[in-house]
Amino acid sequence: MVIAGVLLTGRGSGRAPGASAPAAAPPCATIGAPMPKKPKDPPAPPAPFHAPFAGLAAKLGLPAAPRTDPGPAAGGSAPTVKSAPARAVVRLEKKGRGGKAVTVVEKLGLAPRDLETWLSDLKRALGCGGAVEGDALVLQGDNRERVGALLEARGVRRVTVA
Repeated sequence: MVIAGVLLTGRGSGRAPGASAPAAAPPCATIGAPMPKKPKDPPAPPAPFHAPFAGLAAKLGLPAAPRTDPGPAAGGSAPTVKSAPARAVVRLEKKGRGGKAVTVVEKLGLAPRDLETWLSDLKRALGCGGAVEGDALVLQGDNRERVGALLEARGVRRVTVA
């Protein structure tokens, strides 16, 4: 009996008495050998944007449409809110929270929708949780200095850190 290219002899070999040993199978080069890698083709240059109606405008004699740039406005890399509040008070609070410290941002004077936007931006920048309680933003942990710097960067003119 031949198993993996090795001839087994002795009892129970599965051969009939007097039968000759079968020819050994040639070793297979693909078993256990890594497969050859295909050569990678260089990436094709990006194709121009397909504009199906560009030829139609030329046939009808229409003037070319002005190009609009959907990117951010030049001069500002960070997205800004329409108008930043004039002042903000940042303070630490532990009362009524089971001893846990939270940073409270008050007196922003923003609409509820804008408060949610500011809260999500602050939570993302600080890597913490938070919630809107009334007209105040509540952020988990003592982040007073970091929140003050972030508010000033967003355009708040007067930030009081207590």
